[in-house]
Order: sequence, then structure tokens, then C-alpha cells
Amino acid sequence: MKKTLLAAAIGGLMFSAASLTAGAQIIVHVRPPERIVEEVPAPPSEHPNYVWHPGYQSWDGHAYVWVPGSYVASPREHDVWIEGKWVAQGDGWVWHEGHWKDKDND
Repeated sequence: MKKTLLAAAIGGLMFSAASLTAGAQIIVHVRPPERIVEEVPAPPSEHPNYVWHPGYQSWDGHAYVWVPGSYVASPREHDVWIEGKWVAQGDGWVWHEGHWKDKDND
């Protein structure tokens, strides 16, 4: 009985912690480095709806790490990719994820 209650309590705490961090913004107190200029390769000819996602600086908890760009399939024909970006906020920087947007519904 005690083991069951302990397991339930631990599970509840883990769920609560995950819920708190799921929507939380991480503020980095180190200015992101400049974006690396990438040479964009030709798109894959067998996939005409592929879109180039430029590389970006990602925060790994200790330092910025470059994530190289790549081609990704557009989910719908009229979607465009809006790049992610670091935005100054207070005394730090917050990452705003890139996302798809329907260019016909501005």
C-alpha cells in the first residue's frame, strides 16, 4: 500500500513538473551569436514542395549550438516557413520557434 501511494505521489510530481515546463519560456542571459551564413544546396528534384529551413543557434542549457539548415516538406501546398528567431526580452533572450503559415490566409 505504501509503495502504491509513493508511486502515485512521485507520478503526480513528475506530471506537475512537466506541465509547468511545457509552456515555459527559457530565458538565456547570453546574447546569441551571429547566424552562420549557409550555402543553400539545390532542392531535391524529386520533392518539389520541399522548403529550405535555415540553420539557427540553439541553446543546449550551457551554450549555443549551431543547428544546420535542411530541406523539409511543406505540410500544405500554400504554406510558407516563418523562421524561428531569438528575441530580446528583459535582461535575456527568448527563442520563438519557427512555424508554418498559410500564405493565402494572412
